[in-house]
Amino acid sequence: MATVTNRTVGAGFSVASILSVLVGRIAAWNDARVTRQALEALSDRELDDLGLTRGDIEGIASGSYR
Repeated sequence: MATVTNRTVGAGFSVASILSVLVGRIAAWNDARVTRQALEALSDRELDDLGLTRGDIEGIASGSYR
């Protein structure tokens, strides 16, 4: 008789957790891409109104801007 469980095998990896991490990374990449495109579409004047420069865009998109 075979027994089916929901426990992961090995070092705690499961297909669901790996898939979840992958989907999360893709979503984060897409969010950064959309943010970067939106900021790059602004004029220098509009960026200045926000207190930003073109050099700040990458930091904002990656989440490292302070």
